Amino acid sequence: MPLQEGTAAPDFTLPTDGEGSVTLSDLKGGPVVVYFYPKDDTPGCTTEAKDFTDLAGEFEALGATIIGISKDSVKKHDKFKAKHSLNLILASDEESDACERFDAWGVKKMYGKEYEGIIRSTVLIDSAGNVAKIWPKVKVKGHAQEVLDAAKAL
Repeated sequence: MPLQEGTAAPDFTLPTDGEGSVTLSDLKGGPVVVYFYPKDDTPGCTTEAKDFTDLAGEFEALGATIIGISKDSVKKHDKFKAKHSLNLILASDEESDACERFDAWGVKKMYGKEYEGIIRSTVLIDSAGNVAKIWPKVKVKGHAQEVLDAAKAL
């Protein structure tokens, strides 16, 4: 069944940068932004991560947690965070389980070829653990601000 607004967000536990881990259900009580991105240190993914980092203080003021998820390894996440001074959690979904449960995995096209990969998307989860808003097929420019505005409206 596709992910839908108003339903319980699928739980996950994933390894994170800094040799940590994150479990979505442990974050109930505050909003959570889960954004899925294709690959560390590529232009669009770097811009998106930096945009969320630039607004991290405003998200924090709302009690919100930001989690970026890709298939990159924890080691790659550590390098990516350090290189760009990112202030958010980066989780590694090497098996793409969370990606699939959040409808962020599917067929993509590039240069006329089809392949499976992460579809850049974002899910805003409310303090009760329910999906408040879904952004499928995200365009990076202005996206972090749009998510912040939605989080403020919760």
